[in-house]
Amino acid sequence: MYRSLVVLAAGMFAIGTDSFVIAGILPDAADSLGVPVGTAGWLLTAYAFTYAVLGPVMAALTTRWPRRTLFLAGFAIFTAGNLVTAFVPFFGVALAARALAGLGGAMVTPAAVAAAAALAPPERRGRAIATVMTGLSAATALGAPIGTAIGGLTGNWRATMLFVSALGVLAAAGIALLLPAIPTPTAVPLRTRVAPLADRRIGLTLLTTLLVYTGLYTVYSFIGESLDRATGGSGTILAALLFVWGLAATAGTLSSGCLIDRFGGRRIINAAITVAAVDFALLPWTSAHLPSTIAALLVWGVCGWGLLAPQTHRLITAMPTAAPLLTGLASAMVYIGVSVAPLVGQAGMAWFGAHWLGAVGAVFIALGLGAAETAHAVIHRRATQSTPAAQAQPLPTK
Repeated sequence: MYRSLVVLAAGMFAIGTDSFVIAGILPDAADSLGVPVGTAGWLLTAYAFTYAVLGPVMAALTTRWPRRTLFLAGFAIFTAGNLVTAFVPFFGVALAARALAGLGGAMVTPAAVAAAAALAPPERRGRAIATVMTGLSAATALGAPIGTAIGGLTGNWRATMLFVSALGVLAAAGIALLLPAIPTPTAVPLRTRVAPLADRRIGLTLLTTLLVYTGLYTVYSFIGESLDRATGGSGTILAALLFVWGLAATAGTLSSGCLIDRFGGRRIINAAITVAAVDFALLPWTSAHLPSTIAALLVWGVCGWGLLAPQTHRLITAMPTAAPLLTGLASAMVYIGVSVAPLVGQAGMAWFGAHWLGAVGAVFIALGLGAAETAHAVIHRRATQSTPAAQAQPLPTK
C-alpha cells in the first residue's frame, strides 16, 4: 500500500509543481511570448481555473473509468499541455495549452485522493490521504523552486516547462508499473457534488477561502516583479526565496492540525488571516530588502497554508455527512482564487505598480476575515437553533 501511495503522491507533486512554477518564470515567459507581464499572468489563470472548475466535472464524468486508465489519460493530457507550452511561440496557443494541462490535472487530483482512501484500511485512511496530499506541499517546497532555478540557470523559461513535462512522464510511468488495481468508486452525480454550495454555512466558508487565496496569490502570481528589489532580478535568489516559502508552507500545513485541536478552528482561522493581512500590508516596505523579505515569506507560508486545515475542519464540522464532497469543493475554491489572482494583480500593477501588490492583496485577505466571522455566526446560530429542536424530540418508546 505504501508504495502505491508514494506513486500517487509523486503524481500530485507533478501537478502541484505545474500550479506554482509559472510565477517564478513569468517575466521571461512574457518577454519570449511578446506580451506584458500582466497579460502573461493569464497563463496561471488558464491552468488554475480549468483545474478548479473541471475537477468536480471530470470526477463525475469519469466515475466508471478504470482508475489506472483515468490516471494515464490524465497525465497524457497534462504532459501534452506542458510540452506544447514549452515549444509554441504564440501566446494564444500557450494559453490554450495551459488550459489543457489544467484539464489533465483536474482528471487526476480527485481520483488520486479517492484512490488513497480506497487503498487504506479505515483506521489508516486519514494518513493515506495526507500522504498523497503531501505531494502538493512538496511541490511548493521543492518543485516550484527547482523549476524556477532551472529557468534562471539556463536563461530559458521553456526548460522549466520541459522539467514539468518530465515529471508528468515519470508519474505516468510509476502508475503504469507500480499502481495496483483499484475498485471503481460509486458514481456521484455532478448535481450532488455541488449541492452543499446552497447551504449558507458552506458558501460563506468557501467564500472565505476564495477571498484569502485571491489576496495571497495576487502577489505570488507576479512574485518575480514584486520581489525584484530583494532579488536584484536573480532567478537563483528567487528560487531560494520560493524554497523558504515552501518550507514555511509545509510547516504551516503540518502544525495546523494540532493547533486546531488545542485552540479551536475559529481562533486559528482568525489568527492566520489577521497576521497574513498585516504581513501583506507591509510588503511594499519589507520586500525592498532581502532579510525582511525572507521574514515576510516565512509568515506568508505559515499563515497561508496553515489556513487550509482549519477551513476544511470548519466545512466538515458544519456538514459531516458531505465530507468527501466538501474537501473537493475546498480544493476547487483555492484554485479559483489562484486563477482570479493574476487578473487582480494585472490591474494592481497597472494602477499602483508591482511593489504595491501586497497592499492590494491585503484588502482581499481582510475581506476574507469578515467572511470568516460571518460564516462562524451562521454556523453558531444554526447549531443553537438545532440543539433545542433535538432536545424537544420525544424519547423512543419500547
